[in-house]
This record gives sequence, structure tokens and C-alpha cells, in this order.
Amino acid sequence: MGIKVAAGEVLALVGENGAGKSTLMKVCSGAVKPDAGQMWLGGAPFRPGNPLEARRAGVAMIYQELSLAPHLSVQENIMLGMEPAKLGVVRWGQVRQRALDAIREFDNPELTPDARVSRLSVGSQQLVEIARALAIGCRVLVLDEPTSSLTQQDVERLFEIIGRLKQQGKAIVYISHFIEEVKRVADRVTVLRDGRVVGSSAVAAITADKIVALMVGRQVDELYPRSDRAAGEVVLEIEDLAGPENPKSASLQLRRGEVLGIAGLVGAGRTELLRSLFGLEPVKKGRIRLGVYTGPASPVKRWMQGAGLLSEDRKEEGLALSLSVADNVTLSKLKGFGPLGLVLPGRQDRATRRWLEQLDIRCRGPRQPVASLSGGNQQKVALARLLQHDVDVFLLDEPTRGIDVAAKALVYKLINTLATGSPGEGREPKAILMVSSYLPELMGVCDRVAVMCRGTLGPTHQIDEVNEHMLMLEATGQEATA
Repeated sequence: MGIKVAAGEVLALVGENGAGKSTLMKVCSGAVKPDAGQMWLGGAPFRPGNPLEARRAGVAMIYQELSLAPHLSVQENIMLGMEPAKLGVVRWGQVRQRALDAIREFDNPELTPDARVSRLSVGSQQLVEIARALAIGCRVLVLDEPTSSLTQQDVERLFEIIGRLKQQGKAIVYISHFIEEVKRVADRVTVLRDGRVVGSSAVAAITADKIVALMVGRQVDELYPRSDRAAGEVVLEIEDLAGPENPKSASLQLRRGEVLGIAGLVGAGRTELLRSLFGLEPVKKGRIRLGVYTGPASPVKRWMQGAGLLSEDRKEEGLALSLSVADNVTLSKLKGFGPLGLVLPGRQDRATRRWLEQLDIRCRGPRQPVASLSGGNQQKVALARLLQHDVDVFLLDEPTRGIDVAAKALVYKLINTLATGSPGEGREPKAILMVSSYLPELMGVCDRVAVMCRGTLGPTHQIDEVNEHMLMLEATGQEATA
């Protein structure tokens, strides 16, 4: 079964991490050469030798990790590699005019031809990528996880733009892990599993449950498992904590055997709060108590004190991409892998294989470079390091960002297992402080939740006392009306 997308249509392409979505689109955009098969564009055979050939033919791909030159201007990025020139001299008047024609589509005051890309918001940078595609007259636009780093306002703006491009007759391929986005923005959905098309349907004729079942090859009956939990002693306490900019004021108590969620809008200071707790950001004032330890500490000491951080930016901070899976899993705690301070690869590999099996990390083995894994499997490796270190306090910053539904279900199950513990097997319950921008998962996973708004952390609520609407009102600085 092949994949087709028509002019004026939005095709959603979904599947688990590693299913082949991005690789397939890299083939279509000329970044990867196919081993077999045929492609057609507008009824004619299509086999681009590189991305520039594909762009000239009208196929443009916008990756999850934006591919812009941040030191250059908007107009320079839009026309990069396609600059109109005469006798080797760039015709800057034409560059500017074509850039203006492209960005006029978006009605965004941030986007001016001379603006430096590094100074734009992530949402506006993404629009520069789309403008680049429009400037060359693209016929097919591929968007790979376009909303993973956007604010809700930027997401709404992107959906409006997709709607306009559809009306203009563009064919759009939309890769996403968010089923609710697929149901809203796409006309048809095609599901990949293990590199093969396993289903295709009009969006209006298929349910979210059916899409998920096709993705994973089975029914995901209980996305948010919740065992009986008993909150124990306070293991982390902060009082009026403040950093140089964010957080401005944060107080909370985290108990063993509970999951405490932090909701809020992007930029509210949630990430800075976790980084301050872990020692990656300076503390301006306030009090921190972690177990028997009081006061700020370095990340190395936090590891020793029993706290581990899962960064929201796994590529830049969460993983050492040049190292193997085994090196990443064991990096924070190398003691015990050999005599006299030596690290024996065989012992490393045995410890790593335990987590490969338990977390269903799909790789060739412990020695595979972590950079070559899919995003979801990279996230599992980052989680495996915290488990290998056996920390008591888990600081999780957007733990399911950019991973598929099946991987999310595994992460939720793991969080539930950690919070519940198994006293009979000698495993004490852990304490989890979790930041997420996805309110349904906070409502499904957490025991309590607090909302951060403009750097200030509000009071904690029992999860059965709030709903998504109330949390969003608090996150935007509004009050619920009776």
C-alpha cells in the first residue's frame, strides 16, 4: 500500500517513534535516497538527488528541529541557496521583494526582512521555514511535529496558516503524535507501523482509539494507569524560592509516593524551577530542603543526594549524543562496573540490557550510538539513567514531549510504578515532580497539581478538585466565575 496526498488536502501521517514517518518524508524531500519503489509528483516520476532538487521541484520539508541560520536575517534565510543573482552578484532587491511576498501571508509583526532569526520566537522561526517553502513555490509541504515546541497561541496561528495553504491548493503532509491535532487539522490519516502502511482513512470516519490501535498493533486500554498510592514523608520542600528572573516565588512540599504536577504556559517559569532545584540555575532567595540536605547544591551533589532531572531538551542537555546507549544509561553512576575505578564494558552492557528490556528501548544493543535512535527511544534512555542511578526524587520536565502514544503509555505506567513502589520486593515509593504543558496527562497521572503563572507558583490542588478549564484559567492569570 502506498501513500497519496492530493492538492488542497491535509494528510496526517502518524505512527510510533521509529515507525518510519520521518525517514519516508526525508526520501520524498531528497535527504535520503530510496532503496526501491517509485514516487510521482503531479503525475510525473519524481526522484530527487538532494533537498535542493526536491525544493526546486516544489517539495519542501520543515523538520521538528528547525534548520535555519540564526545569525542571518529573515530574508537571507528565506532565499538561502536560491538567491536570484546575475554574474555571481546577488540581486538584493529581488531577495527582499520575494521575502516580503512570502511573509505577507502570515500577518506577524515579528517577521520583517531585516530581522535577525536568532531574535525571533520559536513560533516565528517556524513561520520563516514555511515562508522559505512558499518563496520557492512549493506544491507539497511536509510538517514534521510542527507544534512540539509552540505555545498554544502559535499553534492556533499555525492551524490558520495550514487552512489558508490548503485553500490555495497546496498538498500538506502533517506528521504528529497528537491525535487531537490530527482530528482537527487533517482530511485523511495514514498510519505507519514498522515501516509499513497499516491503515488509511478519512479523519471523519475513524476514531482516536482506532488510530492508536493501528499505531501500536493492539488496544491501549488504559493510558493513565493509577494504582493505590499512599503519600508518605516530605522528601522535598521549597519555600519562597526565587531565581534571578524565574521563578519569582515558589513554595511546595513533595511527598514520597505521590506525583505532583506543575501546569502553566510556556515561559511561566516551570523549567527554571526544576533547574533551580537541581542546581543548574542560581537561587536568589528562598529555602530548599531535599531529604536531610538543606540549601542549593550543584547537579553532582543533587545526584548524590538522591535527585535526578529529566531535561525537556534531551538533545542539548539530556543526552551525550556522541556516546553509546550504555554510556548514557550509566554516565551518572559508574561505580561498581569494574575494579580500581575501571569501567568494564561487559558489566555496563549487562546493566543497560535490563533497562532496554523493561522500557522497550528499540535499538541494536547497548553499544549503538544514542544519536541514531528515534526521539521516543532517546527519551527512554534518558529515563533509564535516572532508574539506573536509583534516585528517590524524580524531576521530570515535559517527559512525554515528542514521543508517540505507545511510548507515552509506557512512561505513564513507569511513573505509576515508581510512585506506588513495591515494599514486598524492597522497592520504596518514589516522589515525582512533573512539569507538563499537556493538561490531560497532568489530570491523568498526578495526585496533586499546582499552576505557575508569570513566575509565581500557586497553591497545590488535589487532582479531583480541579479540571482542565480551571487550570487554564489559573495559568492565564484569570479567576473562575461561578
